[in-house]
Amino acid sequence: MRRMDWTVTLGLMALFAAIGLVCGWRGAHPPNLARGPRLIPYRFLMLLAAVGVMAMAAHALSLAGIVTRGNQTRY
Repeated sequence: MRRMDWTVTLGLMALFAAIGLVCGWRGAHPPNLARGPRLIPYRFLMLLAAVGVMAMAAHALSLAGIVTRGNQTRY
């Protein structure tokens, strides 16, 4: 299997950031009651995109050789 390299990681991070920005922009608009309720949960999708950006950032740090597993002290 091929590993996920820098190009894929940074590309996915940019994609998640763009999706988050668009969903944040669309979610900030007031709802138009004449057209009915919104059928797409833009704020929730923005949060999912932010989680994707954080996951890709952690993967980029691991590709750089930085351990992101927290405090793992052994006694």
